[in-house]
Amino acid sequence: MVMDEMGGSTVGLIQDAMPKSTETPTSYITSSVLTNYPLMSAVLAFALAQSFKFITTWYKERRWDLKQLIGSGGMPSSHSATVTALAVAVGLQEGFGGSLFATALILAFVVMYDATGVRLQAGRQAEVLNQIVCELPSEHPLAESRPLRELLGHTPTQVVAGALLGLGTATIMHFITGSGSLP
Repeated sequence: MVMDEMGGSTVGLIQDAMPKSTETPTSYITSSVLTNYPLMSAVLAFALAQSFKFITTWYKERRWDLKQLIGSGGMPSSHSATVTALAVAVGLQEGFGGSLFATALILAFVVMYDATGVRLQAGRQAEVLNQIVCELPSEHPLAESRPLRELLGHTPTQVVAGALLGLGTATIMHFITGSGSLP
């Protein structure tokens, strides 16, 4: 038997932390995931950003493009929305002074930097390479190659819009989930 500092048993504490026998492990895990405020904030921010791209494409081009629901690039940045919502939600739930928030914040900065740097430049290079391939003579072995994806990264405006969407999503979810007051 495990004893605490006061000489009392900790068995009751351990039993209270375990799922009740009427719950299956799967339902316990599912309910835990669905009540995980930072995770749900991040997933919702991603879904909202992708939905905005989908609706915006329809508005601009008058056609439904299902690729917008899962594709990268465009306004707003779903990557930025996701990691910002995660970082803000962790900060609101766990406090902004802890190592968990610091980790989430650094992850968010790395993702947003990558979106505006490496991925944006890779997309611009893909545009140039696709143009070069289009100008090749038809007998060239690369003339029939499939075009490279050009919309990979984000402009700084798209990243900021995604970050603001993530901030708003996490903050609203904080109040909806009953966490209510700021730390």
